[in-house]
Amino acid sequence: MEREMALLESFIKSDIDARQLKRAIAVKMALSGKIYHEISQMLGVSNFFVGYWKKQFKTKGIAGIQLGHKGSKGYLTARQNTEVIEWLKNKEYWNLDELVTYLAQGFGVIYKSKQS
Repeated sequence: MEREMALLESFIKSDIDARQLKRAIAVKMALSGKIYHEISQMLGVSNFFVGYWKKQFKTKGIAGIQLGHKGSKGYLTARQNTEVIEWLKNKEYWNLDELVTYLAQGFGVIYKSKQS
């Protein structure tokens, strides 16, 4: 139990997504003896949320409460991202069509949809 609490505390103090933080705090409170109803009211979640993430933590550890989706691989390198951001900073105003053209001509990134 102490090891689990220390693991959770370390995870909570790390730079994590708010959803993961809420899960970790709910699990920590449940493991420390707080009742689910109390936890759900304090965090604005359901009793099921508390029980589900506690079970995930107990069976899989920290990996059980982490986000599963990692996102897709970007089209630009870190250096190219920085270059685009600098280009945008030097603009007086931003225009989506101009950005799309800049990315296509400078980096070969073609957008299929302007909503993406």
